[in-house]
Amino acid sequence: MKRHVIIGGFWPRDSTKIPLGDNEVATRLELYTVGRSLNYGLGKAIRDLVQLGIYPTEVGLDLMVLAAHVYAADTRVSRSSESQDSWTREMRLVVPVSDKDRWEPAASVLVRMLNFLTGDRWVISFRTRPSRAATLVPRQAARLIGPPFDNLSLLSGGLDSLINAIDRLQEGCTPLFVSHAGDGATSDAQNELFDGLKEAFPKRSFNRLRLWMSFPKDLVSGSGNENSTRARSFLFFALGIFAGSGLDMPFTLHAPENGLIALNVPLDLLRLGALSTRTTHPYYIARWNELLEKLAVPGKIDNPYWYQTKGEMVSACTNPELLRRLVPSSMSCSSPTKGRWLGLEQQHCGYCLPCLIRRAALQAGLGQGADITKYTISDLRARPLSTQQSEGQQVRSFQLAIERLRLRPELASILIHKPGPLVDESPARQSAFA
Repeated sequence: MKRHVIIGGFWPRDSTKIPLGDNEVATRLELYTVGRSLNYGLGKAIRDLVQLGIYPTEVGLDLMVLAAHVYAADTRVSRSSESQDSWTREMRLVVPVSDKDRWEPAASVLVRMLNFLTGDRWVISFRTRPSRAATLVPRQAARLIGPPFDNLSLLSGGLDSLINAIDRLQEGCTPLFVSHAGDGATSDAQNELFDGLKEAFPKRSFNRLRLWMSFPKDLVSGSGNENSTRARSFLFFALGIFAGSGLDMPFTLHAPENGLIALNVPLDLLRLGALSTRTTHPYYIARWNELLEKLAVPGKIDNPYWYQTKGEMVSACTNPELLRRLVPSSMSCSSPTKGRWLGLEQQHCGYCLPCLIRRAALQAGLGQGADITKYTISDLRARPLSTQQSEGQQVRSFQLAIERLRLRPELASILIHKPGPLVDESPARQSAFA
């Protein structure tokens, strides 16, 4: 096991030496290309925002630079080869920022946030950007009218973010949607949903910011790549705050997720640790809001659907006909490419946990037969699904959880604490979660 240090630098004259500890291996993350443009999609994100009339702050850009370090470490340091237990990695980030004094008090919040999110052990420190990179965002020209956006929402390509987008547009909002382009299926879903929304609301001036960030496979020498991508939501949220920092007003970033998935209570005794994601858990969101307060960023993150199941979200959608039309373009499956070995195209498997919740939600909210999504297993009742294979494991987990709660309903108020602490939540909020 090695401890990995990711050190951000602004090529070519940023040659600051960072001392290394015992058993630490350094990787340099070059943030400039040869042409003095910001790397890893950051420069394009700035240009795209400026074209929309949005001029993010230097602190907003600092957050994106930090997110690049986090995402690089998460995707390029292998859990299997670089940790003692094949999961928990030890990683240190040295991040160049515009205002070191402003960022240093936030380090402890970031460590708690990232330790919880990824299950690793993080150390984070900051240094001042070199003078040549002191100002990286274009200056905003004087103007009487600011950008038109009065809402900021994540658009992941999933069903929950589609429902939120429809709800916000039906309310009369003018959202700026924020997306991180991931694999092909997710990227395609984001494009198709945005195009569908534009077609449905042709006279509205909403728009989107979309980032693609990737790193060379050999970025971290001696380590294989990692596909668990626990830190993707950190990048996703950072991108939203980055955009919000240029809106000239206090803002709320909507991170839509049904309460069942946000809490991610284990369905059975085995569904903990590696199988328990925390991307929208209340504790994680609370740490984000604590971070923004420490940085004096006038924004916050909120999930409008904390207390709803996915089925309730579908039922309450303010334009059910539009939802029905766009549902097939949304992507919920945890791994839509796993059918390739059977010669199948990218599609929903129909039996992973997100697919099961999606199917139940659409049946409950739109009615029997309304879901025309193409699933690899089209009928879950056509034959027995073996729990010795992936096709039957999540079905059985749900059956066990439902029966367990039927016999002991009071368990709900206990189980909500299993995935993570709810210390920030009032008794009333905890009751609503349960």
